[in-house]
Amino acid sequence: MLEEIFERAKEAIIKGDADTAAELARQGLDKGIPGIDLINKGFIPGINDVGDKFGEGQLFLPELILSATAMQGVIDIVNASLEIGEKQNQGRVILGTVEGDLHDIGKTIVVSLLKANGFEVKDLGRDVSVDRFIEEAEAFEADVIGTSSLLTTTMEIQKKLEEKLKEKGLKGKYKTVIGGAPVTQRWADRIGADAYAADASDGVRKIKALLGK
Repeated sequence: MLEEIFERAKEAIIKGDADTAAELARQGLDKGIPGIDLINKGFIPGINDVGDKFGEGQLFLPELILSATAMQGVIDIVNASLEIGEKQNQGRVILGTVEGDLHDIGKTIVVSLLKANGFEVKDLGRDVSVDRFIEEAEAFEADVIGTSSLLTTTMEIQKKLEEKLKEKGLKGKYKTVIGGAPVTQRWADRIGADAYAADASDGVRKIKALLGK
């Protein structure tokens, strides 16, 4: 019975069926299944499968958004049933597209997938300065700072962030993840970033790894 519910939950997320996903979440809770188990064993495998398929080009942005929306609805239902201490919190992440760059579709997808995987996320939007990344990380008590650069001309901001963190003695306090079309592992190694994310689902994996999840 449990495995059947978990499998149906996974399928509902893969299909982006928000109504069915929400109903399964309520049914599972009514049957006494712990909310964390519903999320971890049913819904998260679904959203991770969606992220992988999107990264491989098997799914497209509208489908990903439907699945992420369904997942957020499930998280809201499950979290409402939990005591504060039980709520899943994998860590705190701030994300933004660097200063001078106005592209944010990829970054927005990462935000959705991180939230779906139990992270607390603050989306800083586009055109974010180095100083603002650091100020927001301090105020949010973030574990990870993620930056996206879609233009070769703005990649330098990612380097400047690493330099500023070192200058302020904060380099060890926050893990840094970089991504974006022109960004590579070589660039991450060169500037001293903690991780490079090739795509949205890879970003979730790398952040989990950095935080030992």
